[in-house]
Amino acid sequence: MPMMATPGISAGRDVRSKSESEKSLSRVEMDRHLKIAVFIDFDNIEIGVKSTLQREFDVSVVLEALKERGEIITKIAYANWGKMENSTRQLSEYAVQMVQRDPSPRGDKNGADINLALDALELAFTHDHINAFCIVSGDSDFIALVNKLKQYDKIVFVVGGKAFTSTILQKNCHEFISYESMLDEPRPSRPPIQPRPEQAQQDRGPHSQPREQRPQHQGPKRPVLDLHHAMPLVERALQVLERREVRPQLGLLKSTMLQLDSSFSERAYGAGSFTDFIERLRKSDLIQVTGGEGRYMIQRKRNGAPEKTVKPEVALPYLRDVLENHRLEVEEGVTVEELGSWVKEESPTFDWTNYGFQEFTEFLNYAQDKTVVRVEPDETSGLMIFLGAEFHPPAVAEPVPPPIPEETDEEVEEPQPVVPGQPTAGSPRVKKGAKKAASGLDINGNVVPVKRARKAAAPRKRRATPPPGPMV
Repeated sequence: MPMMATPGISAGRDVRSKSESEKSLSRVEMDRHLKIAVFIDFDNIEIGVKSTLQREFDVSVVLEALKERGEIITKIAYANWGKMENSTRQLSEYAVQMVQRDPSPRGDKNGADINLALDALELAFTHDHINAFCIVSGDSDFIALVNKLKQYDKIVFVVGGKAFTSTILQKNCHEFISYESMLDEPRPSRPPIQPRPEQAQQDRGPHSQPREQRPQHQGPKRPVLDLHHAMPLVERALQVLERREVRPQLGLLKSTMLQLDSSFSERAYGAGSFTDFIERLRKSDLIQVTGGEGRYMIQRKRNGAPEKTVKPEVALPYLRDVLENHRLEVEEGVTVEELGSWVKEESPTFDWTNYGFQEFTEFLNYAQDKTVVRVEPDETSGLMIFLGAEFHPPAVAEPVPPPIPEETDEEVEEPQPVVPGQPTAGSPRVKKGAKKAASGLDINGNVVPVKRARKAAAPRKRRATPPPGPMV
């Protein structure tokens, strides 16, 4: 007699299948031990940080953030190191291999990009144990390298500034780590080296501050985005987990959100961690959270949809109007401060934070990918703004003139004049009898044949007879 399956056993199998799927997903997404290779486009990241944040690039901030995600195996930086003595000291302190890039006489603008891409692909082919790559740059030219590394099953991180890293590059990597968010988070400072009293007196000035009391990262605090801007991504990630029949735990929810949008960062919403971010959503009554600490279960609110947020492309018309009114000035290039003052004067109610941008420079970076403006970093003036390709459409092609026929040496025959009573080249051929009939006179419409007079016959010449000869 066959045994009947009890509800408890079937329920146990369902729970076991769900738990196995959860373990498999978490093992792939979270518990994967990463061995990271770091490639730094130093010229790009240094100019970008200096022009947007008015500070020097600190490689230690990047390396400390990557150590939280895995083990760093190799670190390589590319630049022309002849004019960067201060930077080389810091890179040497953190054991970063510096590859010299000698520019060619023609400029060699993309020389570092090519060297970096070739070395990264070679490392991916020859070192199978390296399963993650980090590209420290904001150049959109690396999108081909990112896609190729993803094809070879490599995890790809991109580190750059929100204001100068291409949004296309931010969206196509596995995780984008903004340099600004790493500066905002508190990090333990290294213990200061106590100098000798006489050396300390020489190093310090009369109004100098002790080194151990100087703040590590000074700068204005970045504005915090509204939590409603994150709800479309949270809702979508929860729906994905529900379709997979997976319990939406804390770590699995964040990995799913990064899979959907690699540029997500909870620090943009004022949270120090993802747990703090979920707690803020719960206090704002945007999600339902059950379970204790460490075993949070997140669910969507069933009683109502979250407040709709405005899409970022809706903010572009405000910028277009200002650029059109100051077209001559922007054509020559203006600073971010000048353009921002024009926007505030002409659109006082416009606030870029309502569209998901923490800074005005982030909004300009988004507008650059939409071809509205062109942003060029400058070490002395900061970011310079120019009109984008949208304001310089390609010229309309002139219509192609019809081909002129080639002249030939042969003369064109003129049409034959039509003479009454005379045959033409196109007239039908007349028979012999008709020729004779037509060779008469036309009298009242009747053709009367005319007899031609015969020529008189010439008289025949008679042969001359020889005269009779003498008779013999």
